[in-house]
Order: sequence, then C-alpha cells, then structure tokens
Amino acid sequence: METRKLYYEDSHLSRFTAEVLSCTQTADAWEVTLSATAFYPEGGGQAGDSGTLNGVRVRTTRERDGAVIHLCEAPLEVGAEVTGVIDYDLRFPRMQQHSGEHIVSGILNRRYGCHNTGFHMGADVITIDFDGVIPPQVLPEIEAEANGAVWKNLPVGCWYPSPEELPTIPYRTKKALAWPVRIVEIPGYDCCACCGTHVAATGEIGLIKLLSAVSFRGGTRIEMACGSQALALLNAAFDQNRQVSQAFSAKITETGEAARRMNELLSAQKYRMAGLEKRIFAGIAESYVNRGNVLHFEEDLSADGVRELADAIADKCGGRAAVFSGGEGGYAYCLIARQGDLRQLNRDMTAALHGRGGGKPLCQQGRVQAAKDEIEAFFADRK
Repeated sequence: METRKLYYEDSHLSRFTAEVLSCTQTADAWEVTLSATAFYPEGGGQAGDSGTLNGVRVRTTRERDGAVIHLCEAPLEVGAEVTGVIDYDLRFPRMQQHSGEHIVSGILNRRYGCHNTGFHMGADVITIDFDGVIPPQVLPEIEAEANGAVWKNLPVGCWYPSPEELPTIPYRTKKALAWPVRIVEIPGYDCCACCGTHVAATGEIGLIKLLSAVSFRGGTRIEMACGSQALALLNAAFDQNRQVSQAFSAKITETGEAARRMNELLSAQKYRMAGLEKRIFAGIAESYVNRGNVLHFEEDLSADGVRELADAIADKCGGRAAVFSGGEGGYAYCLIARQGDLRQLNRDMTAALHGRGGGKPLCQQGRVQAAKDEIEAFFADRK
C-alpha cells in the first residue's frame, strides 16, 4: 500500500501521527510501514530521514513500490497509532542544501548549458557534477547571483503538472520520466523534476558558498555549502584566519599578505642556511681526504642533507662514504661511491640493521632501526 507522503504536503513538518500497517523483522532491523509519514526516504541525492516512532529509533528510511520503509531498532504493533518525530536538525539543513543546489544548477544551465549529472549532499559539503567545462574564475559571479536569489526570498513551488501540461514545461531532468512528475520551481532561476524536500522560500537557505570547481570525467565537479552548513564552514575558516592573524600580528583582512611576506622570509633564510650547510659539509669532507671508506655520523640532518654530506665526503675520501643521522628512533642513511656497486652492501646492511632503502648502484639511501654501536660494528667488518 502506498504511503501518504506528508513531507510533500509540508516539508517543515517534524511531528505527526499515523497507523502502523506492517512490521517485518530483517537481519538487522524491523521494516515498518505507516499509513502516512513525514520521514523522507533516501533518493535523488538526499539521505533518508532518521528520528523516532513512539520513542523507537528510526535509523533511516527507504521507498519501495510507493511505500516508505522505516528501518527501526525495535518492533511496533501493527494497527497501533504511533507518533513520529523526525530529526529536524538534520532534515532542515538538507532542505537548505537541496534548494541551494537547484539555484546553482539552474544558473549554470542557463549561462553555460551545463547539465547536472551527479549530486551528493555530504555532512560538510555538497558536490555537484556537470557535463560541461566551468572555469573556476567564474565562481564568484555565480555565487553572487545565487545569493541574490536567496535574498529575494522567492517562493519555492512544488507541484505535479497534468500529462497534457508536462510537455509544455521547460524543466531540467537527468533522464526521461514517466508521469506523474514532480516539478520544483524557483521563479527566474530554476525549474527541475525533483523528488526531494525543499524550503518554502529561498530566504530560508540563508547563504550559498561556492568552494571549488575542478575537472571531473570530462566535465566539472563543484563543491559548495549552503545554509547552516555554509555558516559552520565559514565560522571554522574565520577562526583559523583569526589564529593566523594573531600569529602574524596582522589584521584579519591582511593575513594573505602577511603569509606571503613570511614565506619570502623563510625562503631567503632557507637559501642562506643551504649555503652555510654546504660550507660546513665541505669542511667535514676535507677532514676525510684520501681516507678511503668513511663512516660518519651527523646530528639533525634532513634526508637531503644526509645525501649531500655523503656526496661531499665521497668527492674527497677516495672510497665509499656512509653517512648516518638520527638517534634512538633510528637513522637515516646514504651510501655513495664513485665506482663499483653498492646494492649488495645495502641489502646486507638493511637485513642486519632492520632497515629499508635502495637507489642506484652508486647511491643507496634509506633508514635503519639500529643503535649507533650496531651500525659501527657492521661497518667495522667492511673497511
């Protein structure tokens, strides 16, 4: 029996009463159908509602042959009257997101001829896939127009046109649909076939924020946020920006410039440090002139630093340079020679010192989990 869909009569309805028509146990839930429901079933990119029926938890809802199936955590008596309460703090944001998506999709369809080919409402962002190319630089303009529609507080109309009327309506759809078709219209912005729940007027959306546009399967994927979702995102971004402004002692509207100056400063310091490090490495290498095979330990070197020091020593020692840097947590290493093949030595070493590494015949690099005396003992037999 088809369920009376109260969510289409009033999308804001969060509490209702109905009769239990069936209750069937499955592997992990009880499937309950009612004479009427305000629980929206999963579909059209929108998650199914959750909530309670007479206090029994409803995990989610699905539709099957016109009947809305409530997946409950306990059984309900067939024939009993129950009070349903949906999780409105989840439903309303989804309504904001769905209506916001319609506005953006309608604008992009009108401006660029793009069609919406995929839609997903996530906890943090909405993703929409389009079949055309949308340059990221147009997002601010699209966002401004979309929010203009919000501020006009336009009515969001939902209705079922007659079979004769339907062919005369220029509505968006992803596929051919059989009557009855539910049309959702936002005057001047969008007209689309849709089975989801929507706000009554665009002002309820509150805010639309477009986040990104990236190439996806020959088209474009847009990330956006609407309503309370957008507010939470902007609050988090504002808090992060406030912390950055405090760290840089900069105005909150000037953190980008402050970060750019800091990056330039760090780059200059990194360049100077690289020069100093190179001179230090040259001095260390001079102490190993014509010493043959060398084992050297140096503190606090990056992986690049280990390799550069090994390379400098190999230039002077006339043999193999083995440089290690680390401590109790293990050692990064680099083996460099100007002739021969270090791969077998590296295999023996990583096996004996619990390490991993590799590279070219004349340069082997990696990490070992061994103490300094264990490393020294390994190389003592390989002078």
